[in-house]
Amino acid sequence: MAAIQSFLYFATLVAILIPVSAQLTPDFYDKVCPQALPIIRKITKQAIRREPRMGASLLRMHFHDCFVNGCDGSVLLDDTANFTGEKTALPNLNSLRGFEVVDQIKSAINQACSANVVSCADILAVAARDSVNLLGGPAYKVLLGRRDSRTASKNDANTNLPPPFFNFSQLLSNFQSHGLNLTDLVVLSAGHTIGLARCTTFRDRIYNDTNINYKFAASLKYSCPRTGGDNNTKPFDSTTTRFDAQYFRDLLAKKGLLHSDQELFKGDGSGSDSLVKYYGYINPDRFLTDFSASMVKMGNMKPLTGTNGEIRMNCRKVNN
Repeated sequence: MAAIQSFLYFATLVAILIPVSAQLTPDFYDKVCPQALPIIRKITKQAIRREPRMGASLLRMHFHDCFVNGCDGSVLLDDTANFTGEKTALPNLNSLRGFEVVDQIKSAINQACSANVVSCADILAVAARDSVNLLGGPAYKVLLGRRDSRTASKNDANTNLPPPFFNFSQLLSNFQSHGLNLTDLVVLSAGHTIGLARCTTFRDRIYNDTNINYKFAASLKYSCPRTGGDNNTKPFDSTTTRFDAQYFRDLLAKKGLLHSDQELFKGDGSGSDSLVKYYGYINPDRFLTDFSASMVKMGNMKPLTGTNGEIRMNCRKVNN
């Protein structure tokens, strides 16, 4: 009996001292830094008030982080002598933005907690959720406990992030390669209900695609000529600062801004067609529910936990 009691005591002690590394949890920082989540929300709110587009930028940064070797904060790393990071990959170059907001959040948290205990990867996940919620979207629970990568790969970013010219089968294959399904593809793409896109990402669509509203295409050509104006921007949908189901209704009207957006609705009776109709008109509230579930699912893609990786002091560089 004494031996059994001793074993149970030891097992309990191990369970207390060593956290389960494979699982993320919503209350990860409740004891070590309860100020962390309120600080992320406060600074994210301030950034969106200054520039509403920033909400979409922070959401996109989390997406671009997770799709390249998992949600590990690698997208934030500057180039070093040992690796070329993801910031200069084609999907990110002169496009990904919001790094200074993440820096501000990280600095404020380290100061408030008097310790370096909150990972940059978790900051991205929470800032993305708060951005969505502050712009009218759902307030889903973010699972936490990620750690930060000590390396990054420009090549992996070029390979893993779906470009705006992908067709439907390429998009679905890309998402499935990350463990996501058709519903995830449709609802996560609808993150484009907020934010702006540069002319370079939709020029080919407005001059070459046939699955596009004629007047819509004509209106875009003024700010996106065949040559020049590469960095001119246009909103993804007609309610660009409100997180809602308008994205789907625009697709039904053949007003998807990117080729990859409109590929989700081609009117040929495919599975994505049905989902676009469902979220657009039949049950827009279900979009918010399903988006929340897919964001949690995406945020759980290959996180570094336990003793893997590190918690960076500065999100732009690995610790010494």
